Amino acid sequence: MKKLMLIGMLLSSTAFGFEFKTDWNAKWIGLTEKSAVNTWLAYRTQIELDSVPEEVIANIACDSKYWLWINGEMAVFEGQLKRGPNPKDTYYDPVDIAPYLKKGDNTIAVLMWHFGKHGFSHNNSGKAGLIFDTPLFHSDSSWKVIKHPAFGMTGKPLPNFRLPESNVLFDARKDLGDWTAPAFDDTAWQNAAELGTPPCRPWGRLAKRQIPQWLDSGFRKYEQVTKKTNKDGSTTVTGKLPYNCHVTPYIKLKAKAGKKIDIRSDNYIVTGNACVRSEYITKNGNQEFETPAWINGHHIHYKIPQGVEVLEILYRETGYDADVVGMFECDNARLNELWQKSFRTLYVTMRDTYFDCPDRERAQWWGDMVNEMGEAFYVFDAVKGPMLAKKGIYELAKWQRDDKVLYSPIPAGVPKPGNRKARRKDGTWYKELPRQMLASVGWYGFWYYYWYTDDQQTIVDVYPHVRDYLSLWKLGADGLVIHRTGDWDWTDWGKHKDVPVVENAWLYLALKAAVEMAQLSGNTADIAGYQATMKSIEANFNKTFWDGKQYRSATHKGLTDDRANAMAVVAGLAKPEYYPAIQQVLKQEYNASPYMEKYVLESLFIMGTADQAVERILKRFAKMIDAPISTLYENFGGGEDRANHGTINHAWSGGGLTMMHQYVAGVQPTSPAFKTYSVRPQMGPLKQIRTKVPTQFGTIEMELNKAEDGVLSMDLTSPTGTTATAVLPLGEKTNILKVNGTVVWIAGTQKKCPAGCRFQGITNNEIRIELSSGQWSIELKTKEK
Repeated sequence: MKKLMLIGMLLSSTAFGFEFKTDWNAKWIGLTEKSAVNTWLAYRTQIELDSVPEEVIANIACDSKYWLWINGEMAVFEGQLKRGPNPKDTYYDPVDIAPYLKKGDNTIAVLMWHFGKHGFSHNNSGKAGLIFDTPLFHSDSSWKVIKHPAFGMTGKPLPNFRLPESNVLFDARKDLGDWTAPAFDDTAWQNAAELGTPPCRPWGRLAKRQIPQWLDSGFRKYEQVTKKTNKDGSTTVTGKLPYNCHVTPYIKLKAKAGKKIDIRSDNYIVTGNACVRSEYITKNGNQEFETPAWINGHHIHYKIPQGVEVLEILYRETGYDADVVGMFECDNARLNELWQKSFRTLYVTMRDTYFDCPDRERAQWWGDMVNEMGEAFYVFDAVKGPMLAKKGIYELAKWQRDDKVLYSPIPAGVPKPGNRKARRKDGTWYKELPRQMLASVGWYGFWYYYWYTDDQQTIVDVYPHVRDYLSLWKLGADGLVIHRTGDWDWTDWGKHKDVPVVENAWLYLALKAAVEMAQLSGNTADIAGYQATMKSIEANFNKTFWDGKQYRSATHKGLTDDRANAMAVVAGLAKPEYYPAIQQVLKQEYNASPYMEKYVLESLFIMGTADQAVERILKRFAKMIDAPISTLYENFGGGEDRANHGTINHAWSGGGLTMMHQYVAGVQPTSPAFKTYSVRPQMGPLKQIRTKVPTQFGTIEMELNKAEDGVLSMDLTSPTGTTATAVLPLGEKTNILKVNGTVVWIAGTQKKCPAGCRFQGITNNEIRIELSSGQWSIELKTKEK
């Protein structure tokens, strides 16, 4: 058996970051009839085993989702990633099913949901099918299949066009019974039709799943359950969730047949767009139902008609499976609240992909994803956490158009030839947002991923796609970028966008990253071209856009743009002597959306004005901090932004979390994956900070305390295999530095350092100490007590 499995492992090909399995013995199986939207198929087979190996990997794929039971026990709850790794292929799941198998007879049961339509997160193949391949058995025409009669279509409102999912209608009167149990009689079911052996149309090649199966809480009780009588005599039973999360609601009840129960969350209607809900039609007697389609929100509403007795309501939380390692706490409760809401917003926008919001779109918009990646590296473990970013990077590259254009959201439906011009509402997408794509392939996108992971192969693989895309960007006679409208000329929400300034900054950052990627990937011949373009921007940027008080292009008619001035700093194009004027602009202008506000805040930290940065973040996010929800709005709301704040859980709004770790606590890598890193806190008005940062080497833990008498103390745990450089501010009267109780500097004189510590000197009124791995206690004092 081990030999069979080894052969299976060898007969696969790794192409461009995706491992495509090539040795399929199994057949795609299903029904011969045309697959309709929202089709649910049930499959069964029985096998006999003389023994059970320690490991049995089942390679499973379908379009679009599946639930697996083995011997009546749930083995996978919502398997399969949304399609696809590229415009033609499909993912497959490797699942170890050995723990569920037994010697003798075994029953395999699979419920499959075929979305049957495109969406901004899924490329519909057009055919419902399942493939199930193991070294011991595989899917073929001996399997039984039936179109599950209890599932159907609800009436309107239906989910908006961005979502491939349909509402769930389950009519218990038509249920199959306990069909996942071994004793169920499936002789009336038809034998499955064999639809092909991979790779075959319409599913293409099958790429191995790159992220873990979902974390599954099992059933949980709601924090609070309330009831409200409606005018029509029905009752709405509401379960309160502990926070905004992905859930599949459950209900146990007693009723007569034919009663309709509506199940939805408080996030069901978002900016006028319907999301996903479920309807359950009762049978006679006691019964229970868990909707298989996840929804999210803070409350789940069950609308119960008269004559139905609710016995119990519960929920199951599922989500991306990564360990939460990072944390940040300080002596400002409002900043702590913002960190928590940023974390909750991040986690609720992670699943098959990163997405902008978990309700209205579930779409991998790469502008949002750039901000999400920055946060995730400070929150989740360094093994499973980065997998979702890596998957997204390869997807963006492999969805590149033939004309070299990169675009998102992807995966998405591929429009038919001739359908690209119109604004279609069929779940297809192809449009380039140029500034978002520069951010994606640039310093804060692909290169940021490498800097925090040291994953060189991914950069080597995707670099040619970056090079192709950057070749589309040209300079004009003025030595600056020629405006690229793309298919959607989008820079940010809100008004007063000074696009020429912002666009040149984004291109400069993308070229800066391209230089590094070309060097890393061995494409050094490309570097001179990038550097020439950068030098042209450097030579012309300030003389064109700086007017002595602010950055402002000649064509800009609105208020001075905070985004533009911030991006000039972030890109490194602003001269330090301009900083005081830029800081003044950022005290007066508040035009950026939460997406671009991250870069405004970063510019303030780069300029060394932590007090202003903390003041601004607390001012800009005040309404979100005060809001009685656990996540962050899409926009700041009112005035120049869209009314009502947009969604209540928007990925791009959490950039403040990154700022807290990277600048306020000051922990950031100085070589890939934190092999070396700096701790350069910018505490501003804060007196205490405690943080944890996950790395491949272990967790960095740091605590800072700033006393009224000028004493600054830092306790640092640096993981084995890393080297830290502590960069701490000298107060006006600071004259003593102690490391692990030993005075290493006093009144300008260096003393002997403890083993593992190296005094590096004083630069710009900051004292620098290199520290090997281990436990360190550092004190900066005004005098020895």
